[in-house]
Amino acid sequence: MTLLGIDIGGTGIKGAPVDVETGALLAERFRIPTPQPSLPNAVADVVGQIAEHFKYKGPTGVTFPAVVKKGIIYSAANVDPSWIGTDANALFAAHIDGPVEVVNDADAAGIAEMRFGAGRDRDGVVILLTLGTGIGSAIFLNGKLLPNTEFGHLKIRGKDAEKRASEKVREDKDLTWKAWSAHLSEFLGELERLFSPDLFIIGGGASKKSAKFLPFLTTKTEVLIVPAEMHNEAGIIGAAYLAKHLVAPAQ
Repeated sequence: MTLLGIDIGGTGIKGAPVDVETGALLAERFRIPTPQPSLPNAVADVVGQIAEHFKYKGPTGVTFPAVVKKGIIYSAANVDPSWIGTDANALFAAHIDGPVEVVNDADAAGIAEMRFGAGRDRDGVVILLTLGTGIGSAIFLNGKLLPNTEFGHLKIRGKDAEKRASEKVREDKDLTWKAWSAHLSEFLGELERLFSPDLFIIGGGASKKSAKFLPFLTTKTEVLIVPAEMHNEAGIIGAAYLAKHLVAPAQ
């Protein structure tokens, strides 16, 4: 089964058709910069352009960097505040000509990693972190997702963790990989104290550069830290996978 997955980020919106049985992208992903300001109609126009690029109409999964409940947006940390209260399912469906399932971006990435990537066949407590413009999070117990966690907003030294340990912070402050890893390790330590995870999966754009910082990461116990296998495509794959329920059953 082929469905379209679209991943909305703070700097770019990207999508691709996905084989939801294998997690494989069936075409090179197509990316358009996120409009600034990221107003709902402007973002929806870009979502429509991505669907048009693939000549696609039908059930679609879309990620969004916010708390999402039944398609309604409840927060706006890294997008325009006008999104709060928006029915994103309905908004995007009008631009794609098909039903849409909107989900938290890190939850979608986590689903992809648990189904097809670094978390497959893993029991226990697994925490995925997406490091990019901010920090997204997803937590699983024996493969079951607790949706809409926002661990990037945990306070570390008086600041949101994502203001200290996101990839954007590393780039903006021109931190060395070792210095940035110290910030990230401190954040992992707080999550370890609160949740006693068995596995950390490090995803987002930073996952492609994991060899540069994973050796510097430390935890208090022997919890395993691994890079995401789906890299920055996890959101697209997870969104498409979560949209399977929108497909009408064969008559």
